[in-house]
Amino acid sequence: MTPLVSIIMGSTSDLPVMEEAAKVLNELCIPFEMNALSAHRTPEKVEEFASNAHSRGIKVIVAGAGMAAHLPGVIAAFTALPIIGVPVKSSFDGMDSLLAIVQMPPGIPVATVAVNGARNAGILAAQMLSLGDEELYTRLVAFKEDLKKKIIQANEDLQKVKFEYKV
Repeated sequence: MTPLVSIIMGSTSDLPVMEEAAKVLNELCIPFEMNALSAHRTPEKVEEFASNAHSRGIKVIVAGAGMAAHLPGVIAAFTALPIIGVPVKSSFDGMDSLLAIVQMPPGIPVATVAVNGARNAGILAAQMLSLGDEELYTRLVAFKEDLKKKIIQANEDLQKVKFEYKV
């Protein structure tokens, strides 16, 4: 299989957050790869990765980073592929990461999800890919229908919870 999505993290300490994107891509049968690259410690590797991603068949890049969180923006500087940034909570409740990723200069956009929102990043990547893949779109519709069913079931379960003053 050739990966369509690349999940990049600043270090393997980000894996507990970023694996949520991997889980949803796996669930939706989308081939992906995962790598650790650092905008500050391995900038040459980041440039090489980003510059070659398109020619390797990558369609979307999900990049997570904490603290200064320059990784998604640096990747965006070297490719025209869509980048989805995942701010990883490491300090300041993740606000430093969020602001570093979302405040990109004109011409270098990075779509940004919530702090530690890698699951939504995976879903967003799948939605981007589904624009040219009707089978994937159908899987996404089923995925969202399943989310709805889970909430309906949860509400039914809540009705069974008893309290003296619950009406």
